[in-house]
Amino acid sequence: MKKDPISYIFISPIKLYFGCPQEEMRNMEFTLPWEHYVAKYRYKYSALYHAIRDGILTGTLQSGSRLPATRELSKQYSISRGSAASAYDMLLADGYIVSEIGRGTYVAVVRKEDKHASGKPSQLPLSAWGKRVLDHQRRHGEIRGSLISSETAEKHPSDLLKSITDRKDDSIRFEKGDIPSTDFPYADWKKAVTAGMRDEEIAGSDPAGDYSLRVAIANHLGLSRGMAVEPELIVLFSGSMQGIALITQILLNEAERAVIENPGFTGFLQAVHVSGGEPVFAPVDEEGIIPADWDASLLYVTPSRHFPTGAVLPLSRRLEILSWAQKNNAVIIEDSYDSEFRFRGRPIEPLKVLDLEERVIYVGSFSKTMYPGFRLGYAVLPKGLIQAVLAAKTFYDPFPPGIYEQRGLAEWMSRGGYAKHVRKLTRIYGAKLNVFIEAMHEYTHDLFQLHVGDAGIKVYATWKQSRGDYVRFIEKCKQHQVYFTDSSRYEMTVGDTSAAYFGYVHLSNERIREGARRMADAWRDVRNKK
Repeated sequence: MKKDPISYIFISPIKLYFGCPQEEMRNMEFTLPWEHYVAKYRYKYSALYHAIRDGILTGTLQSGSRLPATRELSKQYSISRGSAASAYDMLLADGYIVSEIGRGTYVAVVRKEDKHASGKPSQLPLSAWGKRVLDHQRRHGEIRGSLISSETAEKHPSDLLKSITDRKDDSIRFEKGDIPSTDFPYADWKKAVTAGMRDEEIAGSDPAGDYSLRVAIANHLGLSRGMAVEPELIVLFSGSMQGIALITQILLNEAERAVIENPGFTGFLQAVHVSGGEPVFAPVDEEGIIPADWDASLLYVTPSRHFPTGAVLPLSRRLEILSWAQKNNAVIIEDSYDSEFRFRGRPIEPLKVLDLEERVIYVGSFSKTMYPGFRLGYAVLPKGLIQAVLAAKTFYDPFPPGIYEQRGLAEWMSRGGYAKHVRKLTRIYGAKLNVFIEAMHEYTHDLFQLHVGDAGIKVYATWKQSRGDYVRFIEKCKQHQVYFTDSSRYEMTVGDTSAAYFGYVHLSNERIREGARRMADAWRDVRNKK
């Protein structure tokens, strides 16, 4: 008997498609081989039953995924609608799917342990590096995942999304800070990506990333930062943290010491710990990191806008740091994490510009200026490190991800669209910053001292009252549904400083004022309890 060509059932294993149109159902992202089951089972309804069942058991079809209607299955795979209905009836009887009239058919939500009831997973041996990564993650935060809770497992799959969208959340969250999706020009971006794809055939084999984007970044840094950069010395990463971690692995031996600002970016500390290095914590004042004669081979610094305080490192300290690096044959990683948004004043030249001995690695990122979820960072490397970094990048990422997005960003930057976008956001967020300052001054002037810098989209604020009152204030703020970041998470050592970190660009002017007013109400509750 002659077999038909292999065809596939298109069903998404990734998202919960609640109420999605049937046209969308015909273009799902995952496939199951149909021919294999047709050849194995005599009846098509049985083949369909086992194809879907195996997909559920192996996890290819995720809990909560919506399945196509029987009408669609019969059209796509040349089977009768009765056969498709029979397969669904069998799956329903066995508890693999759930179905309701008017709501659709979904993969049943099952607990993870129900799929693997045969025994405990094997404890595979890890390398020293692997153990450090796992141990660090366990000590400093839960490993991210999506294990289904018993409470969630009791819900109908189509209720999972509904329970989220129906929830009325009146909270005001100053702890966030990424640009809202509504502020991104998606139409212009789509045109740039399309133009980049048409331009020429894209060869994605360069581990350093798309060359046209590296040229565009070099031109951008020349115009905006005064840096004369060769595109060949720029390497692209999936976010700046990937670059920082990989470069740290290359530079830092076990037990070697690395200097980190305190307070500072915890990602630096994570990179040092996972690489087996020993951190040296450098204090920070109102001008940034305080130079010292550190016994170390690596320094992480945020001179253009210190994280989190926003302090700008003066020229005298920059020169001291460079002198220290020369004396100790050390390397400096300069992170320019959100200095694209400059509201006033002239940007101070990066440390990299003053680097005459090529000891500075300049790290930048687009995550604060692009749409949510866009992860792309880069590093400007000394010539002496480029080959080592490319070798490591080739090992981890031989084919750079998001090559079409890279080419689209190159097109957008070369045509001036990116610079125009940043200028527009700078105007919008500068106005919001003024609203935030005015609101905080009106409602919380006796609580916080704001440290407003010339750039950036978050504000650091030191607490004026007692430490005990600060702890009580945070709890009262939660009751009033207003949240901000307690900056103690950025303290590398235990200290007595009480400070907060506020993001505001994602909030409307009205919500910014309402958030400040709620903090005043929370403080009133604290005072009344005394």
